[in-house]
Amino acid sequence: MFDMWCLHIPVEDRTSFEGLVEYVERTVKSEDQRARERPVYLIGESVGACIALAVAARNPDIDLVLILVNPGTSFHKSQLQSLSAFLDLVPEPFHLTTPQLLNFLTGNFMKMPTIVGRRFSFQEAGQALSEITTTLLPSLTSLLDVLPKESIVWKLKMLRTASSFVNSRLHAVKAQTLVIASWNDELLPSREEAERLRDTLQKCRIRNFRENGHKILLEAEFDLATAIKGAGYYRRSLQTDFVSDYLPLTPDEFQKATDHIRMLQYIANPVMLSTLPDGKIVRGLSGLPKQGPAVLVGYHMLMGFELGPLVTGVLSSTGIHIRGLAHPFMFDKKKEELMPDPSYYDMHRIMGAVPVTAANFYKLLAEKHFVLLYPGGAREALHRKGEEYKLFWPEQSEFVRMASRFGATIIPFGVVGEDDICDMLLDYDDLMKIPFYDILDKMLNGDGVKLRTNSTGELKDQGIHPVVVAPKIPGRFYFIFGKPIETRGTSIKN
Repeated sequence: MFDMWCLHIPVEDRTSFEGLVEYVERTVKSEDQRARERPVYLIGESVGACIALAVAARNPDIDLVLILVNPGTSFHKSQLQSLSAFLDLVPEPFHLTTPQLLNFLTGNFMKMPTIVGRRFSFQEAGQALSEITTTLLPSLTSLLDVLPKESIVWKLKMLRTASSFVNSRLHAVKAQTLVIASWNDELLPSREEAERLRDTLQKCRIRNFRENGHKILLEAEFDLATAIKGAGYYRRSLQTDFVSDYLPLTPDEFQKATDHIRMLQYIANPVMLSTLPDGKIVRGLSGLPKQGPAVLVGYHMLMGFELGPLVTGVLSSTGIHIRGLAHPFMFDKKKEELMPDPSYYDMHRIMGAVPVTAANFYKLLAEKHFVLLYPGGAREALHRKGEEYKLFWPEQSEFVRMASRFGATIIPFGVVGEDDICDMLLDYDDLMKIPFYDILDKMLNGDGVKLRTNSTGELKDQGIHPVVVAPKIPGRFYFIFGKPIETRGTSIKN
């Protein structure tokens, strides 16, 4: 994904914060001159995030992407602010036994489960701390050799300077920014700081990690590359190209995708059927073509629940990676902030979804992908009461002409079972009768990309809205892929 460079600050180094910023700035300018068509990513953790923000504030005309991990801009609100004063009173080597400092140096290594959440007498607390210190003694001895108290005090003073310096210049930061926030950060209020930065910076998104601590980059279950891809922040040029910038799934990402829908898979236990060229329906996917380009055209079921089992099922069974044309709502920064979790649609992007546009459809077919298309769109997936299994398709199948241009195989498919696992309690018509819901409706659908503006009737209504459902006794999902329709050599007339 990247040509990696790493800023190393030796323990004995006493370069000022401004000096470090200038050092990084020289490297960034050199890289920008060498490859002006590519963005430069600055990934900074804690004080490193402050360095990245300072460089961005000083260079608004350079194409930068900032990845800020538990940024140190919240130093003035953290327990670290009082730690440096406390260290002045503690002689060496005992400064390394303070819990805050151990967290500062090692992150989640120092959870102290024997103390957290329990009430101790002074004697019991002393005994527990003594046991922990004895356990960590080998590590502390090594740390003492490389981290004398003077160095730690210097680092904390630099963090204080960095926080003050950057906070006074946030208005000058124009770079695209992603903030990674650990909710279990033991040292900094990273969750609150991420929200502050999102509201302050012009092009900022946040991703929350509820189970991770301050040193999230050292924690085995965290994958920074996946976080960048999920947020839609990986690009190779000035603008994101969701087709050419896409990177295939890693095995870990595919495992996360299957884990994401594990409960649905268990309840629905999907069955997949396909149709051979002679019209015979068989169990399995042997009826699908072996290579693209191809267009899978189907009915969009309630809330799109069929998407996960469909895409992961086809990929695991055949190795075919389906790329879906998705509603632009899933890629909108402002709309993302309305969701309970801003990463709600990250898995769709990781799996290869792209905004539904004619240009993206063209590019996918040109690169011989298998493209998933729902002509009924959001209106079909968010249908009203009594509209189970009802199609909302345009009279003119505009995708056929594009498919024919590339000789793509068209595969119609249908799914049953999804509308049978829930009872619809409140649909869009019901929601609009609730006082003040119209305000939320405008927030969800105002200022966004409009789809099917040339259509009439029900199909023109491609707005996004919640639905309230209640589960029923689970039914099984049945997917059936129809007989492939070859367009190669076919002439399409108006």
